Amino acid sequence: MSKVKVRKGMPSVALSKAEFAERFRARFHDPIFAANAEDIGSLLPRAWTSYHDYHKSPRTRKAGKGFADPSYDLPVEWYATHQAIAKAEREHRNPKSRARILIINGSMRSDQSCPGEMSKSWRLTTMARKVVEAERGFEADVLDLSRLTSEYGRVIYPCKACVSTAMPLCHWPCSCYPNHAIGQVNDWMNEIYPLWVRAQGIMIVTPVNWYQAPAGLKAMIDRLVCADGGNPDPTSTHGKDPAAAKALELKGWPYPRHLAGRLFSIVVHGDASGTENLRRILTDWLTDMGLVAAGPKAILDRYIGYYRDYATSHDDLDADRDLQEEVRNAARVLVAAVRLQRRGKLTQPDAGIKDPRPK
Repeated sequence: MSKVKVRKGMPSVALSKAEFAERFRARFHDPIFAANAEDIGSLLPRAWTSYHDYHKSPRTRKAGKGFADPSYDLPVEWYATHQAIAKAEREHRNPKSRARILIINGSMRSDQSCPGEMSKSWRLTTMARKVVEAERGFEADVLDLSRLTSEYGRVIYPCKACVSTAMPLCHWPCSCYPNHAIGQVNDWMNEIYPLWVRAQGIMIVTPVNWYQAPAGLKAMIDRLVCADGGNPDPTSTHGKDPAAAKALELKGWPYPRHLAGRLFSIVVHGDASGTENLRRILTDWLTDMGLVAAGPKAILDRYIGYYRDYATSHDDLDADRDLQEEVRNAARVLVAAVRLQRRGKLTQPDAGIKDPRPK
């Protein structure tokens, strides 16, 4: 086994007390808080202590039975998400439960924020939702990622790439957040992970932004890395101990695929370029995690108002009845594939094949 070595040497990001105070007070820039200046000032010393002493997870509980170290103190937020995922997995596997399709609106555009108009992705998402909800025995969950740009306190924090230090350091679900010491709270992924786990089918409807996924969709994609090989037991690495994680990986890591076998559909749209590239990227990402495309008609990339004015793009969508029906068909194919899978009539030919390169 290779000798474990942890590389260090990046510049310090520690703030001085004055720098911290400036950033803390900036949260109360609105003059409406002027009358509370004394109250805000009284909170500053406690906030500084939380930061300076690094109170990342100030509320914990013992891991308990089923973990490598039952006496380890786990963050209460992580444990709650862990329990929610376990419940969602039981519901996913229950053959008597209603089938669940998760439809994801990947656009950051919303009429609830400065664009002032809904996105075409939202309209297409709504079309797909109606198809799913019209099917007997099916339910639809809609994950509207545009809430990241329009809703107070709604955030998906960036992935820290723990997996590149060692796969077991990437916990399932992610344990990087919340980090109360540096104000990284309200991480939406704690709610999003169970949605993915519960679903039998995933449908992503998204525009292409500069040849890539919109920022919010990409943030979710990155944070789902823990679903592909992630460690379900943070106590086995003593939390975020890189040396312990490296040693555990070098012993031989099984790379558990926590979302494998779920079916998916993709709709990518654009106005001038890039739809085919993003459709391929999303397809490759999902298949790498062990998800299965529902069928050729479930994977779609199209242009709406090709090289026409942005101002009339919704009118172009109104006129493109064929595209609207293609989106509905993508949802119908996903529903049909899920129904077959639940009846045992749709199986993965490679399900029992051992991957010699599981990374």
